[in-house]
Amino acid sequence: MSKVVVKVLESQFVNYDVKRFVVEKPEGFDFIPGQAVNISVNEPDWKTEKRPFTFTNQKDAKNLEFIIKIYNDHNGVTNKLAGINAGDELILHDVFGAIHYEKPGVFIAAGTGITPFLAIFRDLYKKNKLRGNKLIFVNKTSLDVIAGQELQRMFKQDFRPIFTREGVVGFQGRRIDRNFLIENIVDFSQHFYVCGPTEFVEKVVKNLKDLGADADSLIFEE
Repeated sequence: MSKVVVKVLESQFVNYDVKRFVVEKPEGFDFIPGQAVNISVNEPDWKTEKRPFTFTNQKDAKNLEFIIKIYNDHNGVTNKLAGINAGDELILHDVFGAIHYEKPGVFIAAGTGITPFLAIFRDLYKKNKLRGNKLIFVNKTSLDVIAGQELQRMFKQDFRPIFTREGVVGFQGRRIDRNFLIENIVDFSQHFYVCGPTEFVEKVVKNLKDLGADADSLIFEE
């Protein structure tokens, strides 16, 4: 797809450092739930500063949605996006990504790694096909959770929030290491979907393979 300019329709923070954007959906625009697109701000100094962000809307939604973590510690694209509001313009570039849904399994996400999964979950939930999937969602604290209530509503007992830096009653405070996987996953022959920081993904994928998961059943961004 050649680059296309879209107008921002909605822009608001959903927690202290994560912002939700709704933008126009160009005619004929298409993507596979789980994919991302390179985005830049349509201003002279920012047009060529592209960064990848995943779609979080349903495939057939009228508009496009992105949920983006804002980093205020340096003058980068997300810091610029913190000041972008309805009426401003973004540029959509190439669509890409290896994350996609194949069959029921276990989704393991850390932080904003949940974003490519949101489009998948919303699509499956609408089609009443989410049953049989489980979600393990890792965050530092409860304040970092994105779309927590929605995920709880969709997954019910199959949603497992994990907090690494906060002891919350009713939730586990630990990391997703080899022991955790052994204790919480019975069947390693099923599909696994993993997304998060590079180091997190590498460690989880390695542990899953060591525990018997087939490489062909592991879906993640390499």
